[in-house]
Parts: sequence; C-alpha cells; structure tokens
Amino acid sequence: MAEKKQDFVVSDRRRFAPEGERRTDVSVNEEEKAAEAAPAAVQAAPPAPPVPQATVPVAPEPAAPPQEAKNGADAEMPPPPTAAEQKAQSEAYQDSGNKLDEIFKSGGRSERLPEMTFERLVESFYMTALLQMGAIRQEGESPAVDIIGARQTIDSITLLQEKTKGNLTDREQTLLQNVLFELRMAWIEITNALASAKPPGGTPPGKK
Repeated sequence: MAEKKQDFVVSDRRRFAPEGERRTDVSVNEEEKAAEAAPAAVQAAPPAPPVPQATVPVAPEPAAPPQEAKNGADAEMPPPPTAAEQKAQSEAYQDSGNKLDEIFKSGGRSERLPEMTFERLVESFYMTALLQMGAIRQEGESPAVDIIGARQTIDSITLLQEKTKGNLTDREQTLLQNVLFELRMAWIEITNALASAKPPGGTPPGKK
C-alpha cells in the first residue's frame, strides 16, 4: 500500500500586503517581536555619558635654589633693637648692678666696683698683652708666651684707636699712643729673639 505523502504547504509569512498595508492574519513569533522591539529599545535608551579624557598632571616648576648665605663683611646685619627695648634693657642692667653691689656690701665690702672708663679699657688691653708676652707672671711660675694672642690684642688696640679718632680727649689719645708704642716694641723684641734662638740640636735659623 502506497504511503500517502504529506502535502507541502507554503505559507505566506509576509507581514505587509503588496499595497503596503500591514497584514493582520500573519502571526509574529518571538524573534520577530524582539527584532521589532530592538529599534524602539535603542531609541528609548538614554545616551551614554561621555568618557572623560585623561588629564596629564602638570609638574610644578622647581623652586629657585636659595641664595647662598653670605659671610664676613657681606653678611646682612639683623635690625637693631628699638629705642624702647634698649632703654628697658639698660635699666634692667643697672638694677642688676645695684643688686650685685648690695651683695658685696652685705659680705663686708663697702666700696663700690670701679666705674669702667675709656682709660681703664685701654689699661685692660695693655695688661692682657703683657701677660700674653710673658712680661707679667706670678712668682715662681715660668713665663707662658702666647705670641699670636699678643698680636691680636695689639691689633685690637690699634683698631680701637682708628675707630675713636677725633672723639678722644688729649689724655686718652696720649694714653693710646704710649700703650701701642710700648707693646709693639716688646712684641718686636720677642719675635726677634724667637727668630734668632738656636733650635734644640741644630743651628739658629738662617745660619749654616
């Protein structure tokens, strides 16, 4: 018995008629529905936010190197204290001196400390230089000569003479001249003696 062949049916799945109208007798499957909904979903989706551009950090400019500190005569001096500060400090210094006098007085010392004058200042430099050159020493002690220190003390007195020129009395000027003359002569004698002294185990310098 011959098998009955199933008829092959061709269905028209076009959704639009030849006139361009949409057909209502055609079923639309899920894939077609999704395809139709896709353009609508794309149109309804909000636009994506713009991607921020990467910013390259700008390195700060290098700071200028600090100016080298100046030394010596080129160094800047700090501003001086005000007149009020100087006055307050001077009064406090005087009060401290008076308290020191009271301490000495309570210890049985009735006389006040001698007031510092220009002549006493020069005499102090004079005695210091003599000590450094070994001209003054305690009894029983050998002289300790500091020839470099003596030279610096003499140069200090010379600087004092130059800076006070035209502002000294005749007595003060004469004192400075006499002190410098005596100290310079003593210093020359000592340096000449050191230069001509015979070193241990050898001949005097400059001689063969």
